[in-house]
Amino acid sequence: MWNAQELYKIFTQRLEALKQFLELGKQPSFDDPFRREFEDLLKEYMLYGGFPAIVKEKQTKEDLLKNLVLMYIEKDALGSFGIREIEKFRLLTKYLALSTGSIMEASSACSDVGIDFRTFNSYISILANTYIVRVISPYHTNRLNEIKKAKKLYFYDLGFRNAVLANFTQVENRTDLGAMLENFVLNELASQGYEVKYWRTTGKAEVDFVIQTALGVVPIEVKSSGMPERGFLSFIERYKPKIAVVFTKGFMGLKQIQGTKVAFFPHYFV
Repeated sequence: MWNAQELYKIFTQRLEALKQFLELGKQPSFDDPFRREFEDLLKEYMLYGGFPAIVKEKQTKEDLLKNLVLMYIEKDALGSFGIREIEKFRLLTKYLALSTGSIMEASSACSDVGIDFRTFNSYISILANTYIVRVISPYHTNRLNEIKKAKKLYFYDLGFRNAVLANFTQVENRTDLGAMLENFVLNELASQGYEVKYWRTTGKAEVDFVIQTALGVVPIEVKSSGMPERGFLSFIERYKPKIAVVFTKGFMGLKQIQGTKVAFFPHYFV
């Protein structure tokens, strides 16, 4: 029977193994004795997030999160920032939650919510500065066919995002599982001090995340299952990184792809 202290010890060992791979290319151990326990903990975390008051509460997590969103919009947005059109601020927050992980289309957001571009930028700035959303930039090297300006957006806390959407459907039944997993991995990489970007070409080849380590540029793909797609392979062919990472389900191990050492980890390894 496992206990919390034992799981935490294994968790920290896995974090260190990931760091050793990212920074040194050291082959990690793929021993996975508590896979089911970690998968269950990850599902709960993606559903309810990591706010301490929410984590400690066993019965009313959903109500607490909904109240947290309500307090943020009605107290912080209205009181601290003087936002007059609270309903439009709420609608934009929901719009962003629905488009988590997608390239921000300001014109579409403005049209759907009914705000102008200046207001859109102001609201995004407030959400970012109050640690509700993360905005990440594209990785590029001045190549003509690489996107250079468009941003992508994620949430600092997945429980908050789910409360904004009023959606606490179990993770395995979610239609937005891919976006949730991306959001989780991004948050964990950022918490480890990495500046996280994404990569996309005008031909829509894309890599979820790109970071810089002591080994150079590292592409990171997040899959709900299966293998990476053409964008990941295109990045490897173009930049020839020493290592790459795929967070997925159903396969753990190392593969050589076009001379790049690619590690396949479960999502909870990060």
